Amino acid sequence: MSSILTNTGAMTALQTLKMVNRDLGATQGMISTGKRVATAKDNAAVWAISKAMESDVAGFKRISDSLSLGQATIDVARNGAETVTDLLTQIKGKIVASQEENVDRTKIQADIDALRDQVSAVVNASQFNGQYMLQNTSTDANSGGINVLASIDRASDGSVTSTDIRVAKQDLGTGAQSVSATGGTFTASEATGTLNATQSVNIDLSGVTVEAGKAFALQIFGTDADDSSFTQADYRNSAAAAMTQAEAAGASVVYVARDGETAEDVAGKLAEMYATYVAEQGLDTNDFNVTANGSGLTVTSGVTNATDTIAVTVASVGADANNTIGGRLQALADIDVTTQSGADSALASIDGLIDTAIDSAAAFGSAQMRIETQSDFVTGLTDALKSGIGTLVDADMEETSARLQALQVQQQLAVQAMSIANNAPQSLLSLFR
Repeated sequence: MSSILTNTGAMTALQTLKMVNRDLGATQGMISTGKRVATAKDNAAVWAISKAMESDVAGFKRISDSLSLGQATIDVARNGAETVTDLLTQIKGKIVASQEENVDRTKIQADIDALRDQVSAVVNASQFNGQYMLQNTSTDANSGGINVLASIDRASDGSVTSTDIRVAKQDLGTGAQSVSATGGTFTASEATGTLNATQSVNIDLSGVTVEAGKAFALQIFGTDADDSSFTQADYRNSAAAAMTQAEAAGASVVYVARDGETAEDVAGKLAEMYATYVAEQGLDTNDFNVTANGSGLTVTSGVTNATDTIAVTVASVGADANNTIGGRLQALADIDVTTQSGADSALASIDGLIDTAIDSAAAFGSAQMRIETQSDFVTGLTDALKSGIGTLVDADMEETSARLQALQVQQQLAVQAMSIANNAPQSLLSLFR
């Protein structure tokens, strides 16, 4: 049936033309934006995933900046530590030269003083954007290192957390420490042990609280009234069996802990300081010796017996006494080779200082390598995320171009079909002629 009121063919052609024009508009949008999912209405699920991933990419870009800043900071610190190591090696050479009797020790001491001043200059100059990594004398919590933002981690529930690389400061300062003789919390015995016929005892410090500004003193109290096994006076640094705070403050073997250190660090430092003390006093390590064993001290003697004993105690002066933290190279200030005994003492202590500088440089080197590895990983991960986002939302330009040409042909055919459908009622006029 033909009708001049209802043109079904034209309506069908119109719907077809509308669909073709809609698809053509979408295809032209893909070509102009380069994306097949440009807005949420294109594909809500894919769009949401892509936006979450894009936010991660933006975060990882900031992480790359953080890692670059951290890497630069640690690089400066490592170079500073390596330079200090070289300077200490030069000082050792001067100390060795001073062992000869027929040398001008005064001039050698002048050279050592100049090198020591240069060590301080290097430590003070080794900073990046105001961050000093070769100084750590603050009692503030968490001041003993820096956190370098390393990653953001997205959990399965959608929550996001950050991950840091902690880089500890490696103090190479030469400033002197001080311990308050009064005030604060004084503990006469944090840990103790007695050398007797067993001639060996371990002093466990693992349960001792270590905090920045807390001082630890090594008390030695030997008992040999007739000096038959050892000279009693040589192994007493307190007037009575219990050390007083004033005696702890003036002890030759006393160490003020810094932020981030543990019982193992304290034990190592006490043992190192005792080795220097032995050299200075000309004592025999067979009579009495102290070495570190992890988070404790091993104390030995080849001369004690059931009656001639040596009690060893670690006392402490709390951080609330306002002690001053010294530099880890503070023993440099005590080097004096103008006398033979001073030259001997300096030779005993310099290797420990060099080891401290070497350990510091090595620690920075390890941290720098880790940051570089993380930086490479973040760069690769960012590229992978970008590629993944592109796979989700980018348009296939070859396919889109071919589709555009096909839709243009369809549009032309739809327009032609529309024209034919609109002309169909004209044929009815011939019936009325």
